[in-house]
Amino acid sequence: MKKLLLSLFLVLCAILHVPSSAYAQTITGKFPTLAGKLIKLSVFEGFKVKGIDSVLVSAMGEFQLKYDQKISGVGVLSSTVGKPLFIILANEKVELAGEFEYPESIQYLKGSQNQSFARYATEHPKRMQAISAWDYLDALYTADPLFSKSNQARLAVKTEKARIYNEDSLFLAALDPASYVSWFLPTRKLVSSVSYTAQYDPAAIPATLAAFRAMNYSDPRLQSSGLLKDAVESHYWLIENMGQPLDTVFAEMNRSTELLINSLMGHDKELNEITDYLFDLLERHSLFQPSEYLALKVLNTNGCTLNNDLAKQLETYRAMKKGNKAPEIIFTGKVQKSGNSLALIKSISQIQSPQKLIVFGASWCPSCSDELPKIAEKYRNWKAKGMDVVFISLDTDEQAFNTFVKSFPFTSYCDFKKWESKAVQDYYVFGTPTMFIVDQEQTILLRPNSIEQVDAWVDFYMNGEK
Repeated sequence: MKKLLLSLFLVLCAILHVPSSAYAQTITGKFPTLAGKLIKLSVFEGFKVKGIDSVLVSAMGEFQLKYDQKISGVGVLSSTVGKPLFIILANEKVELAGEFEYPESIQYLKGSQNQSFARYATEHPKRMQAISAWDYLDALYTADPLFSKSNQARLAVKTEKARIYNEDSLFLAALDPASYVSWFLPTRKLVSSVSYTAQYDPAAIPATLAAFRAMNYSDPRLQSSGLLKDAVESHYWLIENMGQPLDTVFAEMNRSTELLINSLMGHDKELNEITDYLFDLLERHSLFQPSEYLALKVLNTNGCTLNNDLAKQLETYRAMKKGNKAPEIIFTGKVQKSGNSLALIKSISQIQSPQKLIVFGASWCPSCSDELPKIAEKYRNWKAKGMDVVFISLDTDEQAFNTFVKSFPFTSYCDFKKWESKAVQDYYVFGTPTMFIVDQEQTILLRPNSIEQVDAWVDFYMNGEK
């Protein structure tokens, strides 16, 4: 019986140890300056980074990290010194040597895809620097009368630029089309080229925009590349800076949003993450028309499942968009102004003013602690121009509410129910501070995202430039 148990134990051990060689690939290296320090390997998962292995570097500076051979993407080597080092994880053994703090010293001794990656990462920036220099000469020999007479020189400049571009393209074309790096390098090039294209090569904007629109944002290669954030931002930055009228910019953004969302259908996790990020990006840039289009596009698309927080966030634009009528707010709790109780005011509609800024916030909200005192400072000027302010607090503690609002010169209200407050739910508030500007009929005029935008809107609106 003991022999049988021993045999079973040995078989089990063998089974448990097989995967270490079967499923794991290795990254080995020698970084002498990291001796005794921890080195970590992480991978990208959409917008996030996930650690998968770590080890102490030996006294000789040697280390070995493992990753699952099923992983295909970009890995990040990091330590307490030096900048993170990016490597290609594509079921190949990788061997490195050099000084971790100085990336230019690192040699890729093994791993063909990483060798291609390292070579292109070195050569491509040099080519682009040369192109910039030739662009300067191209403009000089084209526009400056002192040089424009030299047709031969101008032709030589154009010929050299074409040669450099062709050399770059030939390198990418020679990569194994089945390799991860053959997808990664052109995508990285596209993302990194946006600023140059907008500034120096506007003729290439249509083709660059078309490449972004053709991108499949649910592609696992993109999700594991570390390029997802930059791809989304660069895509919309290019449209915003393409030198077109605002209406055209909005139309182009809406077109890109439609194609992006279509590429995410059937991939709920990626749809939620990218929509959430893009929505926040558009809001931060005060691109409210495109953010509204995004919200309505996602909410009205069948076949996708949104998480509750995102659904509530997007629903704000469907229920609380410009032109809709904002719900009445009945004051069932405490109403206060400059430290005095306002028991006679029973609803927000009783506050008579051509416009009202409704602000949802709380004493426990760090941003509100910064923003509400600034609103109080601007209140007299806004009030003189016809806009009152009403603060709807999400506080649960009466003393905290009283202390927070006692110096505010505008009306403050709290029913101490936090997110369960009827006003909060009626207005689809999912974060603080949230603001709305409404007129006397409670029609929503604007959903501002900053005090600066409110201030500019008051000046613009009161000047009659609607």
